[in-house]
Amino acid sequence: MKKVLIAFSLFALLNACNSATNNKKETTVSQAAGVPEQSDVDSSNWTKVLWLDSSQNFGKVMDGEKVLITFHFKNTGNKPLVFTNVQAGCGCTVPSKPEEPILPGQEGEIKAEFNSSGRAGHASKYINVTCNTKEQNYTLRFEGEVLSKK
Repeated sequence: MKKVLIAFSLFALLNACNSATNNKKETTVSQAAGVPEQSDVDSSNWTKVLWLDSSQNFGKVMDGEKVLITFHFKNTGNKPLVFTNVQAGCGCTVPSKPEEPILPGQEGEIKAEFNSSGRAGHASKYINVTCNTKEQNYTLRFEGEVLSKK
């Protein structure tokens, strides 16, 4: 009789744990970071973007100068283009994105300010861009030479 009671208790405990686990919604790392997964994005709002200059060379600057880089694009789709995230690869670059949707046929800019202070030598930086296109993620690159003040 003891064995039956123990077996029944064990079964009830396992079943209760299983039910609690099944009721929880799994959160992936990308969801926890606020980045929607491909399957979570509403594809009915996708549009197309044409990058007019996704890679740039700012030439030579003196150590300590701030360089403004502007990337140009055009919405070639038929829905408004919305940038949900623009993030620099490091702390020396501060990007900014359009806050308003870019209507079909319109052009726009993503700007970045690069602080060359303490970065003598070749500088190669990037900006990650997320928007409502099928590809969703783009990498914009810029580079140049930071000359030492010596």
